[in-house]
Parts: sequence; structure tokens; C-alpha cells
Amino acid sequence: MIDILLSVSFWVAMVRIASPLIFATLGELLCERAGVLNLGIEGIMVAGAFAGWYAAYAGLGLWPAVAVAFATGMAFGALHAGLTVAFGLSQHVVGIGITLLATSASYYAYRLALPEVTSPPRIEAFATWPVPGLSAIPLIGPALFDQTPLTYLAYGVAVALALVLARTPLGLAIRAVGENPAAVEAQGLSVSGLRTLAVVAGSGLMAVGGSFLTLSAFNSFFFEMVNGRGWICIALVVFGGWRPGKAVAGAFLFAAFDALQIRLQQTPMGAAVPYQLFLMLPYLLSIAALIAMSRRAAVPAALMLPFRKGER
Repeated sequence: MIDILLSVSFWVAMVRIASPLIFATLGELLCERAGVLNLGIEGIMVAGAFAGWYAAYAGLGLWPAVAVAFATGMAFGALHAGLTVAFGLSQHVVGIGITLLATSASYYAYRLALPEVTSPPRIEAFATWPVPGLSAIPLIGPALFDQTPLTYLAYGVAVALALVLARTPLGLAIRAVGENPAAVEAQGLSVSGLRTLAVVAGSGLMAVGGSFLTLSAFNSFFFEMVNGRGWICIALVVFGGWRPGKAVAGAFLFAAFDALQIRLQQTPMGAAVPYQLFLMLPYLLSIAALIAMSRRAAVPAALMLPFRKGER
């Protein structure tokens, strides 16, 4: 165990596993701070993974592919917001419907675009960009500063979202609309507009998290590649108490557990213990951490509560 925890490869893998979780967790957090539970996250990540990969496969380039993934997530976010914010439909039902729609549409589009392909085509994915000086720091340097550009973008998004929510009038309005939308309406602001903005932007971040898997991690698209990461991100929002910094820390914690179980399977213990137990490890430890942290979490007061103008 000590050898694993002191190895550079473990910390590099932890950051790589955490990167898509950071994007998607921050996207979900933005939605929920505005009062909307977005259960479409799993499907939106799948759609972002496919859209980004196919855009790169079609020759658009890697950064334009990220933009395509972001736009795809925004489109599904606009659909979600239209049904839940504008029409006040059940956020649970709409979210599950978005997940089923986005996942099925992505698989159908893949089969439609590549009907004769038996194995997923590969693309030229993002290469690592070592940061001069910082990447040479023992242990921490290679983990944090010898990653792909999308990982650095995840750092920037985390800092930017934390500053926007805590330090700007827009962030105050988004937080207020998730706590007391009637007070926001009394100030002359549009509750529907703010919630729609949060859901659309948050869904775009979820899709970028999905595109990380195809543009930085696996360099191809295959079915079931998201593999429940969206649901984990919803739990990470609760774990972080709806605060960006703590939610990002939770993403790193889950990624550490995941990287650890992969390496434990390669030890003598892995030959004696069924591998399914190792696969369960990050989820069990995350559930334990979630239980411990969620007791002190302050849920946004208007989360999942539809708002209709003029009602009190």
C-alpha cells in the first residue's frame, strides 16, 4: 500500500481519472445552486463524448471538437430547462428522460455514421503538456502539471466557477434563485432566465467532461464508456456541500480510490480476492465519505421546487 501511494503513476492516474469528474460535477453543482436537479448528466456526458469524438474524427481538430461537445451539452440543457423551468415539469422524470434520449441518440448516431465499423476508430487525442519547472517537482509535479490541456482547463473552470459564485453579482443571483426565487423576482430579475442560464451552461460542462474521455483518455468512442460517472458526480455535489472547492476535492478523493483499486488488483492480494470486490471499493468508500459529509451539508432551499411567476 505504501509503495502504491508513493508511486508517481498512482498520482498521475488519480488526476487523470478526476478530470472528467471535475467538469461534470461543476456542471451539476451550477444547476443545483440555481435550484434545478439535472439527472440528465449521465446521458449528456455520453452525448458529449460522442459529439467530441466524432467532430475530431471528421477532421475538425481537437479544440473545435471540445466546442462541439460543449454545444451539444448546451442543447440538451436547453431542452431540460425548457421542460423543468419554463413548464415546471418533474425534474426527476425529465432528467431520466434526457439521459435515455441522449444516450440512445448517441448510440444511434454512431451506428448511423459508421454502419460497417466493427471496432471503434481511433483519433489523435490531446498529448500531455508538461508545465516547465512545475512538472519537475517530485511526485506532485508529474501528477498536476504533466497532464493534457483539458485537465488544465478543468483547473481553470473550477477556479472561475468558485469566483463567479462567491464574488460576482451573477453568482449571487444564481445562488439566490436556488434559495429564495421569490426574493429574486422581487428585485426585478428573471428567475426563469437565471435558472435556464445555469442549466444550459452546466450541461455544457457535463458534456465537456464526457468529451475528456474520448479526446484525452481513450482516444475513441465505445458504448458504456461513461459507466456511471454521471451518477457519481451527483453524489460528489452533495459530498462537497454545493461548494466548488469541496466538490473538486471529492472528485480527487473518488479518483484516488479508483486508481488504488486498479493497482491493488495487480498485487498478490488481487490473485486471492475476486476482482469485483476491488471494483466495489471506490464506491463503498465514497458512500461512507458521503454519509459523513452530507450531515453537515446545507441543501439549497429551493432545489427541485418549480417557480411560477407571481406565486408565493
